[in-house]
Amino acid sequence: MLIWAGSKQFDDRNVFDFRANTNTDGETHLSFIVAWDPENEFQDRGRGVILNKHYQVEKNVISPADSHDFNMHEFNILDDGKTAVVCIYRPTLVKLGDFGRPDESWVVSGGIAEYDIATNSVLFKWDGADHIPVHESNRFHAWDQPQRAPGWDYVHANAVDKNAAGDYIISMRFTNTIYCVSGSGGRILWRLGGAESSFDQDFTFSKQHDVKFVSSNGTDHIITLLNNASDEASNDERVSSILYIKLDALAMTARVIKRINRPDGQLTRLRGNAQTLPNGNTFAGWSKFGYQSEHAPNGDVLMTARFVSDRYSTYRAYKSEFVGRPLTPPDVVASVYGTSNTSIHTVIYVSWNGATDIAGWNFYAQAQEQSESILIGHAEKLEFETMYIVDGYMDYITAEALDHNGYPMAKSGVHRSEIPRHWQAVGFVGSKIPSPHDPSVILGASQNVSKSSEDDEVDHHDTLTDTVGLFIFFLGGCTVIGGLVAAYSMFYPRKARSYHHVQSEEEGRLGETHGLATAAE
Repeated sequence: MLIWAGSKQFDDRNVFDFRANTNTDGETHLSFIVAWDPENEFQDRGRGVILNKHYQVEKNVISPADSHDFNMHEFNILDDGKTAVVCIYRPTLVKLGDFGRPDESWVVSGGIAEYDIATNSVLFKWDGADHIPVHESNRFHAWDQPQRAPGWDYVHANAVDKNAAGDYIISMRFTNTIYCVSGSGGRILWRLGGAESSFDQDFTFSKQHDVKFVSSNGTDHIITLLNNASDEASNDERVSSILYIKLDALAMTARVIKRINRPDGQLTRLRGNAQTLPNGNTFAGWSKFGYQSEHAPNGDVLMTARFVSDRYSTYRAYKSEFVGRPLTPPDVVASVYGTSNTSIHTVIYVSWNGATDIAGWNFYAQAQEQSESILIGHAEKLEFETMYIVDGYMDYITAEALDHNGYPMAKSGVHRSEIPRHWQAVGFVGSKIPSPHDPSVILGASQNVSKSSEDDEVDHHDTLTDTVGLFIFFLGGCTVIGGLVAAYSMFYPRKARSYHHVQSEEEGRLGETHGLATAAE
């Protein structure tokens, strides 16, 4: 079910890496990346955004001045909301001596940065062009022509995470490699995967996304990643998967301890992520068409879902607890329809954008603007928008949100019901245009009808009871009389002569019927 739609709040811009985060104040916040504005890219290069539970912007995080834009791949909030790590891209001129060539080429350098969220200052910055030679790229080769700016996207950084020791792991898609980078100097501590892996490993992966630490203790690490194993042009495996990998950075061994294949057996050629939930389950975002799945700790599939429309996809998908308390009141609209003065209905629609735990709605109406507000109905909340239909022409409508304990959460403003401009044109029959009803009168009449129906049911029940009792009494009496007659017949011989009767046609048929009935008995 839809909970919140923030497109209007952010000018219908694309949003990436939308997730819930626990901040330093103990509250859960929402964080995401607002993409750069293509119509105003030099003034608005995108930003990281943090919202509180009221959907108010608490912080905007801006990319460094020498970066092209705020990269869409990662906005990973760390240290209980104090810092955030992001991917950065910038054009860089590099020498091609690594390819045995004397010339130079522009490349898009993939790297990372860590920000102090409170001050928006850069705490750590690392550029892949300073550490990763061009030949590690699986995208470009010695025979490719040098490029003008911005140049080759030769590593394509798409994920970063940090452990308690202060070191970073970075996913570079176009090298098929996970890099561990020292937080105290920036040197590469080890490589996992790719052409120059530091580990003895019993598995492969490629074109990966979303590397994260599950645990990290000294030289022992468990990490997850989404093994896309494919891109738009080719595939290295038949199905994409989530890998849980155990790393021994002392013995330099890497082993897959859990593999979760995409449930439908397909490939995620772009994007995607893997989230380890607090209960040990794994939640996967497979990107295309919003396809996602949840898995038990043993890998069993618990849930799959996707968007109804093929028009939409996601970059990542997350599952988290979040309680939203919008400061805006619920929105309500109402319309009146009918074909006669005795057949009029008011249709009410209500929603409260961002409220996460509504259980139901109470609906109220007033006869006049200053009249008492009368409760006219209740409906359980089943979807983002709730509809309620009430008999009569109700005006001055309000809706009240209720929580799961039945306590009021918030009330909408008063909304006057919309009516047709031309009643006859929409099928109304009658010379007198309808006017609003007094909800207390309508409600009272409805209650009287209900009471009358209940009384009728009681009267009917009483009558039926009396009838059944009388019938039982009659049967009992007949039984006693029949017993007396039988006893008399046994002890006193009949003295009357036999009675003979000539049957009519009707009597004959009745007699035959009676005989059949007797035989059946």
